[in-house]
Amino acid sequence: MIFSKSEKYQNNPILKETFEFSLLIIKYSESLEEKRKYVLAKQIIRSGTSIGANVKEADETEYWLFLCENLDSYPNPNQLIDKLNIIIKILNKIISSSKRN
Repeated sequence: MIFSKSEKYQNNPILKETFEFSLLIIKYSESLEEKRKYVLAKQIIRSGTSIGANVKEADETEYWLFLCENLDSYPNPNQLIDKLNIIIKILNKIISSSKRN
């Protein structure tokens, strides 16, 4: 699903996953805005697209997506939650292996 032509993103698992996740987050945020859910759309797009630059944003984005998941009038974010869980697992492995070194 990678859309970036940069080899940097294709050959680095965390950059690849966070880039793809950002693309999905943008689309989801746009769907929230179409439904006039502006507050969470802004929060999700800010935290979700910055995960690649700031690891802690993953937890914040998960929180906002869980809010959306539990609101009947919001589009279902389960695909994003699943993708984010993959990213969080990769980040945790990177963090745990860097602590051992």
